[in-house]
Amino acid sequence: MVFWQEKPAFGLDATDVQILTSASEYRSALMSLIKNAKRRIVMTALYLQDDEAGREILEALHQASLANPALEITVLVDFHRAQRGLIGQAQCEGNAKLYCDALEQHRSNVRIYGVPVKAKELFGVLHVKGFVIDDTLLYSGASLNNVYLQYESRYRLDRYFLLQQSQLCDAICKFTSTYLLSSEAVPRLDMRPLPSFTDIKGAQRQLMKTLKSAQYESGTVESNSPLNVRAFLGFGRRSNKLNRLIKYLFDTTEQELVLYTPYFNFPAPLLRSLRRLLKLGKKVTIVVGDKTANDFYISPEENFSKIGALPYLYETILYKFLTSQKRFIDSGLLNVYLWKDENNSFHLKGVCQDNRLHLMSGHNLNPRAWGLDIENGILIEDQQGVIKDAVLKEKETILAHCRRLSGPKCLETMDDYPTPVKKLLGQAKRVKVDFIIKRFI
Repeated sequence: MVFWQEKPAFGLDATDVQILTSASEYRSALMSLIKNAKRRIVMTALYLQDDEAGREILEALHQASLANPALEITVLVDFHRAQRGLIGQAQCEGNAKLYCDALEQHRSNVRIYGVPVKAKELFGVLHVKGFVIDDTLLYSGASLNNVYLQYESRYRLDRYFLLQQSQLCDAICKFTSTYLLSSEAVPRLDMRPLPSFTDIKGAQRQLMKTLKSAQYESGTVESNSPLNVRAFLGFGRRSNKLNRLIKYLFDTTEQELVLYTPYFNFPAPLLRSLRRLLKLGKKVTIVVGDKTANDFYISPEENFSKIGALPYLYETILYKFLTSQKRFIDSGLLNVYLWKDENNSFHLKGVCQDNRLHLMSGHNLNPRAWGLDIENGILIEDQQGVIKDAVLKEKETILAHCRRLSGPKCLETMDDYPTPVKKLLGQAKRVKVDFIIKRFI
């Protein structure tokens, strides 16, 4: 028995799983769940943005609370991300201003907390995902803002799974309550004066130590259902069960491994596993966003910022990978697809092994997720192929906006990049800090 099967899973029926395929469906489902909530809403995301969509969600939460004061409503976001403006903006209260103003206006039972992962956002953030509304889990890598929720025409595509499983929802809520809400390191962000990191530094250190060994509860009895689901937490490079699970899925693939990642920058252990799979004759499919579909992309017509060089850096990493694995592309074992749909962006992540094991996660399959951020994931075991058609439909919908890369010549190179990008990437390579940068992106 493999390590992740040592404890019982939670059982599912086919009717308990629904896979959404668009950002607009994600928004509609979330709004409907909030409106119809009866007992509890526990939402965890990187951020809830102060924009039209973010305000719409927050207003819906406050209205649900006022309509039903017994309804428990808790939102957890990253401590640092919530207290700054967007990249390039002047110093301000950030999204926390929205939270404070909304609570002062409504006086409801909505509570918003900030989880500090490291002393600075650069070195790690809260990347735990999932919204529990009563006994439904809406799981996605998406956060809450205009593009993730397709408030207007533009969208940022992610994956969206609706699971009806009361015990799984209980386990997620219990983890949140036991490890996060009980800690002095996780303060309210909807009440002034806003806390500083100095105020919680000691408690934060203890919380991070605790989280490195924390896990979600498992099922209580062996499931006889055609589908099983398990929740995993990952934090730190050691004893990280989510990383261990991902590595297992890579290493034990028998037929095909399908990967979704918005940022092409695999950590070394996964890159070695990919190369080994291909040498063993296993099929690998990778779906990644075009550099123009990256959320850090800045059009050449706009004012350049250093952060705008990241999509180009990812493309250089992909170029090198395609060059080294060209023989597997030619043989059909390796299929790399580049996603692009006008000016929309790509944020999908996840692993599918042999159409039987499906991992939904906020994990970007990059060094940052591997060792810095706090991540979680939901693994569905489908040995009988109960949801195979739904998963394939999701894949087909995604590939409809993709082109298969026949080799490195399908990509631009440094010579094609805008001058500011060439200058910045060239400087990074000359002073040999590019390898350090790759550890944090």
